[in-house]
Parts: sequence; C-alpha cells; structure tokens
Amino acid sequence: MSRAAALSRPLASLKGVGERRAADLASAGLQTVDDLLVRFPLRYEDRGHPRPLAELAPGRIASAIGTVVSATIKRTRRPGFSVFEVTLRDRSGVARAVWFNQRFLKDVLRAGQTLALFGKVEQGVGGLQFASPQYEILADEPLAGGWLGAADGEDADTGAEPDPQPAPADEHLGIVPIYERIGTLTPKIQRGLVVQALAALPPDQPDALPDALPDPVRRRLDLPTRREALAAVHQPAPGADVEALNRARSPGHMRLIFEEFFAFQTGVLLRRRARLAERKPHTYRVDDALREKTRALLPFPLTPGQKIAVRDIVADLQRPEPMNRLLQGDVGSGKTLVAMLAALVALESGLQVALMAPTEILAEQHARTLARFFAPTRFAVGVLTGRRAGAERRETLAAIANGAIGIVVGTHALVQETVQFAHLGLVIVDEQHRFGVVQRADLRKKGAMPDVLVMTATPIPRTLALTTYGELDVTVMRDRPPGRSPIATTVRPESRRDDVWTFVRGELAAGRQAYVIYPLVEESEKIDVRDATAMADHLSQTVFPEFPVGLLHGRLAADAKARVMDAFSSGALRLLVATTVVEVGVDVPNATVIVVEHAERFGLSQLHQLRGRVGRGTDPGHCVLLYQSPLTDEARARLKAIAESGDGFALAEQDLVLRGPGDVFGTRQAGMPTLRIGDLVRDAAILVRARDEAARWLDETSADDPVLAGIRDGWADRFGLVHVG
Repeated sequence: MSRAAALSRPLASLKGVGERRAADLASAGLQTVDDLLVRFPLRYEDRGHPRPLAELAPGRIASAIGTVVSATIKRTRRPGFSVFEVTLRDRSGVARAVWFNQRFLKDVLRAGQTLALFGKVEQGVGGLQFASPQYEILADEPLAGGWLGAADGEDADTGAEPDPQPAPADEHLGIVPIYERIGTLTPKIQRGLVVQALAALPPDQPDALPDALPDPVRRRLDLPTRREALAAVHQPAPGADVEALNRARSPGHMRLIFEEFFAFQTGVLLRRRARLAERKPHTYRVDDALREKTRALLPFPLTPGQKIAVRDIVADLQRPEPMNRLLQGDVGSGKTLVAMLAALVALESGLQVALMAPTEILAEQHARTLARFFAPTRFAVGVLTGRRAGAERRETLAAIANGAIGIVVGTHALVQETVQFAHLGLVIVDEQHRFGVVQRADLRKKGAMPDVLVMTATPIPRTLALTTYGELDVTVMRDRPPGRSPIATTVRPESRRDDVWTFVRGELAAGRQAYVIYPLVEESEKIDVRDATAMADHLSQTVFPEFPVGLLHGRLAADAKARVMDAFSSGALRLLVATTVVEVGVDVPNATVIVVEHAERFGLSQLHQLRGRVGRGTDPGHCVLLYQSPLTDEARARLKAIAESGDGFALAEQDLVLRGPGDVFGTRQAGMPTLRIGDLVRDAAILVRARDEAARWLDETSADDPVLAGIRDGWADRFGLVHVG
C-alpha cells in the first residue's frame, strides 16, 4: 500500500470498526486514518509509576490504580440526588472515589475489578477521595502485584464489534495515551485503532509520508519526521516527559502543530499574493480641492489614530491593486468618520460606495449619520433594509442602478440579485465578523474589483488576526475622540439592585438616559435569568413609573425596532430595556448609564461592547454589572477584568484565553479556520513562527514544488474556508 493510500484509508476498513463505530467516528469528523492520527490524546498517564493511595494529597490532580473493594449508591437527603461511591485498595492503603448523579455506574463498576483513576483528590467526610474522576477498567480481577494496571474513563464495551487490536500485555506499565470517548468507542478501543493504523503505515522511507512541511523547513527547525512525530504522540517511549506530553509540548506535538499552521499560513499568503497581482479598472483622484472639501466637512479635528487610518486607506485606494484592509478601532475610536472620509474620496472620483451593517438598527443609524455628513455635498445617500419596501425600495434600486445614489447603506439586503450598481468602487463592511464569508464575497461581486474596507469595534487578538484576517492589511486605532471620559465600571451582586436603581433614577432625573440589558427576550424554564419582556413591564410600572420606558429586542418587527430606536434617540424614551441587539454601533450621546443583568453570562468582549454604548457625549458614562451568585472562577475573572480595564485590546486577549477563539465575538466567528490540532491560545508562538517560515519558504521555492501544489489544491477543503477575494 502506498503512503498516500495508507493515510487516506477509510477508518471503516480497520479491524473492529463496524457500521456503528464508523458512524461514531464520523460524528467526530474522523473519516480516514490521517484524521485519526492527527487527533491528539486528551491526556497521558504514567501508569508505570502510579501514585500509591497512601500518598494522595488533597487539592492535587493524581492518577492511581487499585482493586475495587466495594461499589455502591449512597443515599442523600436531597431528593433526586445520588452519590455513587467506590472504595479502592492497593498495597499502601485505601481511598474512595465518588461520582454525583451517575447511577448507571452501578452496572459498570463492581468489586474485584482493577481500576485506574485520574482526577482531583479532596478531603471527604470519611477521608481522602477522588471527586468525579476519569476511570478505566483494567481487568475484571486484581492484576499481578495487587494494584498495577492501565486505563481511562470508560464504560464496559458491550457492542458486538470485536476489539480492533489486542492490547499489549504490559500496556499498564508505560505512558498511556487517553483519548476522549467517542460514542461507543472507549479510549481503550481507540488505542487499539491507533496501534493498527500506525502499523499499517509503510515501513520503507518513513520520512516520506505525504507532508505539508517541506524538508528544508523541517531540517532548519530540527523537527522530527511526520512518522516519528505520529509515533511519539500516540506511543510515547518509556521515560518520555509526561508533563510535556500533557501540555502538547513534546517534539512530536510541536512538529504536527507547526505543520498544520504552516500549511494554513502558506495558503493565506498565496491568496494574499494573488490579490496583490490583481489590477482594478478604476482610479482615484486625490488633490488639493478634495483636501479642502474634506476639511470643510469635518465636524472636529481628527485624532492621531484617525489620521493614520485615513492615510493608510487613501494610499491603498491609489494603488493599482484592490484594497483589502481591516480597520480595528476600540469602542468610540471614531471608525465611522474614517469610513465616511474614505467614501468621500471614492465619490469624488466618480465611484459608488456600499456600506453593509449587520443589523437594521445599525444600518439606519449609519444612514442618518452619512446623510448629515454628506448634506452639504451633491452626493445622495440611499438605504436598503428589510423595512424599506414597495415603491420606496423600487425607486432606491433604480437610483442605485443609474448612479443617482452615490452611497448605499444596508444590511445583507445589499447582496440580493435585484441590487445592481452603476459603478461600485468601494465596499465598506461594518462589524464584518457578523457576516458570513459568502455574504461578504457576494457584495464584492457587485463591482469590478472594488476596494474593500472591513471594520470592527471588537479588538482582535493577534493570533485571530493571523488566521481569520491573514489576507488583510490591518490598521489599528486605539485613541478616543477628545472630550470623552473613561467609563466608570462597577460590579454588584443582584442583592444591590435597589441601590443601582436609585443611581439610575438620579441620572434620569438629571435629564439623561439609560440602558438596561438582559440576556433573554422571554422567560426560560431551563435557566434562571431575568428576561427583557417581563422586566420592561416591571421597570416601567413599578421602578420608574415617572419615566417613559421602551423595549428593544431582535424578535421585534423591523418597523417596531425603528420606532423604538427613533424614540430613544430623540429622548422621547428615557430608559431602554434591551437584549444585546444594541451591542454594536448604537450611538445615543445622552445615554450615560448601562446596567447589564446577569453579567456573568456575557463574554469580556461583549461586556466591553455594551459598555461602549454610554459615555459617547460630554457627560461621564457609567456601567453597572449585576451578577447572580454563585460565580464560577471564570465568570469572576471576567468581571474583575472588565472592572479594572478599559482597554478593549487587552480584554480581547484575555477573552481569547478564557473562552476560546470561537466565542470572542459573542457568536461563532464566520470565516474561522477549522484547525484539527492547533490551538490559537496555547500555540500562539508556533503560529507566528509558522507564518514567518511560510513567507520565507514561498520566496525560496519554485512554483511547481509538489508540497506547494498539495497545499494549494487542498487548502480550502482542509481548513473549511472559501475564497473571498
């Protein structure tokens, strides 16, 4: 069997993989031998040196092996709450293990079995105990010596399919990889599949397996071959560093992680270089007359950050290749003004501009802002959202098609087939991570290689920028317009809610406005959180009867949303009860207070965005975060961080660590690459090195290099992305 065939071999062809197990593997995204071999173990246990039970210490993570003396369900005073308890013995002593509300274990674990445990040890009522540990049944009888063995958290396998590979007789004596259970496939069964898969790899020229890592790069970095790395990850040698294995910092782990990042970054750089080879059909005119018009339109002097952003964008517009720039700006940094100046350059050059926003509320607000800005000019502003229908929509479409409307603001409605531009030259996408990749690509197709400016108010950690935004040039704006004060942030338990309402009443009585944010629209029976609908009634009727209160959430019809926002913007509504539909872009300078209920349920970046809804005028802003006890350690860390820092970039980095890359924006990131083994938090340094090495290699290699061809051909399928350019 060839090397390529060995890796592409379906897992269903392995011994012990029948229809049921094949379906379970497929549900985890595992279809081929290669998929299986690049799936890292969850952890490693050194079962050649298990911790004697007598040496266990409370507060420590430990692994131990012993014989089950007893296994029983303990009764408790709490209705519906059970404790399954196992007493374990080895030559040194006795310890317990307890699992909560897992009654099924009585049919799995029983006296006489040899059991391996891994988990946290704590001081129980009757002595030391493992609390809900991972477990594996090593044998249905005591092993030689009375307590040695090998295993991981799994139930007895009762499926009809045979074990894939007999376990080595001394498996319990070495470093054992523990895989996350997949359906009916216990970690022990998966170990057998991996042994089988590795054994099937051709023995000749082991370093010639199909590889996305060029040999010159591997040798320069002194990395093991792919086969050596796979073997070291799945079958660690005796004496291997277990701590390094568990941190994914063994040589084998780091080589495979680097390989994945290298392939991804090579593809990103190829797409970037292809874009730079394009030539747009339109040009921009930038002269003294335009500069004078710009100065006349500016409502106030630009900040240093805005000046840099305008300089970068104008330089891009004047280049022959299409612009593809990301404008990052923290909350309140003035990105919209920069976008309007970019639009002015395009309009004065005889081109049309499209600005796409993620919500109708934000699109309508942008339209009002742009209409005021461009009122002294000859350029018309049009709006396309779901609420614009009938004759108004038909007239707008006709004016866009004949060029009478110069700048069009809209939601995803802009990408519909009925929207035709006369000469679209500049595309601006606001809060672009909220759009799908295909939507952004469709908007770009409305013109002939238009320049693209994408903006976000959610600061993006560097590792995310190198993956999701690797093709874009990046400008960062960190400063705030003059006159805006830092927002005071306080964290309060819900028991202090009355004190918070007293403070809010004082702001309202002084003529200012406030937001109250809830995580749900309507009451849920599953989770104990306050809902926006019920609380809007309570606040308007009981707490603030003297002030007009409005309700805004995503389920309202478009016209109803617009009416509520118009009323709040004009001051007719003094208090706005809302969900996170106001998270981005909503700009009401008179709003000085935002209260976030159940703040423990929000991510750092979301809380920072919500906080940015206030303090946008001359009066100081206040953000009050109400939480419900008890707090998890992670929630406590988030609330502490948001209270101590107003730096969105620092908070985004911490949010990435706390919640992972997919949830930094509060929603799953559209366009995030599908990484099988790399972790953007854990492996940030490897990602940066991989990008540098990919750039160096592309400069050195030839266009017909087989490794390059392989990366180019399989890149989109491998990383689950489509080409946006």
